[in-house]
Amino acid sequence: MTLTQWLLFFIIIQVIHFAGTWKLYQKAGRKSWEAAVPIYNAIVLSSIIKRPKWWVILLFFPVVNQLMFPVYWIETARSFGFNQRKDTILVVITLGLYLFYINYATDAEYKKDRSLKPRTGLGEWVSSIAFAVIAATMVHTYFMQPYTIPSSSLEKSLLVGDYLFVSKFHYGARVPMTTVAAPMIHDSIPFTRKKSYLFDDDYTQRKTSIKNKLQLPYMRVPGFEKIKRNEIVVFNQPADTLLDMNDFRPNRNYYKPIDKKTNLVKRCVGVPGDSLEIRDGYVYINGKRNVLPYRAKLQFYNRIYSSKGLSTKKLLRYTDKEFEREFIVDFANNQQYKEVIRYVIKSPERLDGNKFLITTYDNGIPEELIKNYNLNVIEAKTKVRKANLTDEIVEKLRKDSEIDSVIKILNPKGKLDANVFPHIPSLGWNTDNFGPIYIPKKGATVKLDAKSIPLYKRVISEYEGNQLDIIGDNYFINGKKVDSYTFKQDYYWMMGDNRQNSIDARMWGYVPFDHVVGKPVFIWFSIDKKTGSIRWDRLFTTVGGDGEPTSYLIHFFVALALYLGISFVLKRRKRAKS
Repeated sequence: MTLTQWLLFFIIIQVIHFAGTWKLYQKAGRKSWEAAVPIYNAIVLSSIIKRPKWWVILLFFPVVNQLMFPVYWIETARSFGFNQRKDTILVVITLGLYLFYINYATDAEYKKDRSLKPRTGLGEWVSSIAFAVIAATMVHTYFMQPYTIPSSSLEKSLLVGDYLFVSKFHYGARVPMTTVAAPMIHDSIPFTRKKSYLFDDDYTQRKTSIKNKLQLPYMRVPGFEKIKRNEIVVFNQPADTLLDMNDFRPNRNYYKPIDKKTNLVKRCVGVPGDSLEIRDGYVYINGKRNVLPYRAKLQFYNRIYSSKGLSTKKLLRYTDKEFEREFIVDFANNQQYKEVIRYVIKSPERLDGNKFLITTYDNGIPEELIKNYNLNVIEAKTKVRKANLTDEIVEKLRKDSEIDSVIKILNPKGKLDANVFPHIPSLGWNTDNFGPIYIPKKGATVKLDAKSIPLYKRVISEYEGNQLDIIGDNYFINGKKVDSYTFKQDYYWMMGDNRQNSIDARMWGYVPFDHVVGKPVFIWFSIDKKTGSIRWDRLFTTVGGDGEPTSYLIHFFVALALYLGISFVLKRRKRAKS
């Protein structure tokens, strides 16, 4: 909806409110015209229902107001004697229109001295739950959001199974664009593939329809800091195409509201105005190699050579993640083969008869599977192993007397990767050798030509909402012929530290500021998905900062004990006085 449409919608709501409540205002000793004045009518109504006037503020916070409006409807009905369960149900399912019935068809009397305490234990429980949900929704939407690390793209800094608190106020909380949505739920309802928000599925064919169904324009509360280079950031994936990230096609546009696109967490290695280039996997900013903080550990795939053979037991002395294992399996029947093949990452190599050499990830073949199917399995001690390693681990391996050499696996400069942004074969870019490119800055102007247009086409048309037409060597923006473009917002370059195992900006390009969610600040819980064990040393550690992470778990328990102790003492004193 446009701002004009929102204004019209607001006026209609005020008219409906006046028509349905003006008599009730009179019965409560107020003037009927007070029901017609926007905002003031809500303040007056708060007095009538004997609820805090600051509640009115919550009516103007998208998503939170979805929960507050039913509260006002219920409290209004109860203030005039309609406090039965059926009244509560009717006023909610009619979206407040039940108040018209109370206003015009009854002789309702204002209950000036009504008790605000719920009449039953169930009512008190429901009331407590409702306000807990409202408070949690407010915090989740505008202040702090929990987030789970789903992938290893920031391995070493953030681990799969880390549970974070993401601050929305550091960079400024973004006002939800989807005003009608399930609270504290992202793009789909759990255990279903149903959308959690009201949206037009036909937007792919009719681009203007994204403005329908109560969509708000992009707005943001001012933050108190800007995104700094090398900070870890949570953001909405710009090229979100599907619910399933495994089916990734960056040029397919599956239109979703920005705030309902898939949440990702990466490291911001390039900020607005930077010139960025990737050389042999390392990022260079304005010609100088980017220096990462201590906690950031880059990883690259390497081949480890050992003429004596390199066992998994030996390799586990250096790393326990992302390496290949080889097994010799003597299959007795097809069923065994079908079960094992699910864990194979390369085509099995037949050795002799029913014996095959198979390659798996570091998890290998599950012990339970080996026992259940009585498999004849021997792990091979191979002379060449592929493993995803940090530079520090590589140096340690090279000093090992049993290791002949460790060679980093890189795509050479000029070798094309068709999946890499901006998907132009003539550039010959790949994930290890890329650029240079300019990262757009708000207010900066770039020349448009055959070289630059592939880099900024999506920025101009998708992220900044212009109609871009290319006719020969001529460029038309919103029907006007142009030879340059001035950016309307800042853009960032987000990458994973796990350089060859991360879907990031190298695939889909720039991240607009309006896609930024917030800044991860705290790991409140962490569990190893492989073993199910809690990583106690990571609990209550900060995400940012330099040096080794420090756990504040003990500090938390001490503070909690002090709080509970003080609360207990104060309650006893209050009881003693009464």
